[in-house]
Amino acid sequence: MTTSDNEKEQLPLTQTRVAVRVLLVDDQRFIAEFFRRMVMDDPEIEMHYCSDPNRALIEIQSFRPTVILQDLVMPGVDGLSLLGQFQKDKVAQSIPVIVLTSKEEPQTKSEAFSLGASDYLVKPPEKIEFIARLKAHSRSYLAQQQRDDAYSELKQLQAELERKNVELEALSCRDALTGILNRRGFDDYLSNEWHRSIRDQKELGLLIIDVDFFKPFNDHYGHQQGDACLQQVAVALESGLKRANDIVARYGGEEFSVVLPNTNMEGALLISEAVRASVENLSLTHEYSQVANYITVSIGVMCFQPETGDALESLIAKADKALYKAKDSGRNRCCAYQLELEKEV
Repeated sequence: MTTSDNEKEQLPLTQTRVAVRVLLVDDQRFIAEFFRRMVMDDPEIEMHYCSDPNRALIEIQSFRPTVILQDLVMPGVDGLSLLGQFQKDKVAQSIPVIVLTSKEEPQTKSEAFSLGASDYLVKPPEKIEFIARLKAHSRSYLAQQQRDDAYSELKQLQAELERKNVELEALSCRDALTGILNRRGFDDYLSNEWHRSIRDQKELGLLIIDVDFFKPFNDHYGHQQGDACLQQVAVALESGLKRANDIVARYGGEEFSVVLPNTNMEGALLISEAVRASVENLSLTHEYSQVANYITVSIGVMCFQPETGDALESLIAKADKALYKAKDSGRNRCCAYQLELEKEV
């Protein structure tokens, strides 16, 4: 048995392979000696003695018992009150407590159990029964701790798995070359904004953007320069957007798209001109363009307020027709969808 720090005398300690760690809280030293003798021949039991009940919580924190033996009658501290303190402590509340008393009183026993006691023994207990109870309560406590640890670890693994899944989902929606949304990410975002626009009765804008004469650029400057060009164009397009909900995506190959929630045609045209100018200002040399001696883009613009029953594909198709008009009109320009394009394209 070990003693608390405030004990000057050390009681003999027997410890070979400890499975049961007992904290005895009792003001009477001869009681501590009595219990020490009971368990001294059992190598699985380590007993720690605390004579001052006011230090019980401190001893619990440092010794970490698997079972607590606590007297109900001690000077200065009511044993039932001490039980209540155990229940409020994060560490102590889960440790089984066997209360000790000199006589068996049903009312006191009932109060002790209501305050969290796990067992009740009248002093002096019979040795075989006493040791059996210590081991049974310790096994129960340790098993619960193992279950709690396993559950905690499982929760951590689940949280980590969910985080990884979120990361993978985010990566699956990102274009590996440019880092912006890929076609899948674009489709998901546009679909969500389409339904939001129907619900909120707001207009939705869409830009379809094509890098002018990109194939000759790729053929003459090489794929590495082509990739670098697309990366810079993506950055330029994003720099032309000012609102957090406006997003740019790689639509496919040298085509990009921009989704503009809650935007009318006038606003969409202003944004399209801003992103077109951002690309032009890159001044990326393109000697094989038929528009300019640097990289340029053509942009098709479409906006309308969708209603239930409208097809999302119609928004994309009309933005595409506006893009074709911009390309047919000389490229390096923005063109808004107009009904007349249905006849022209």
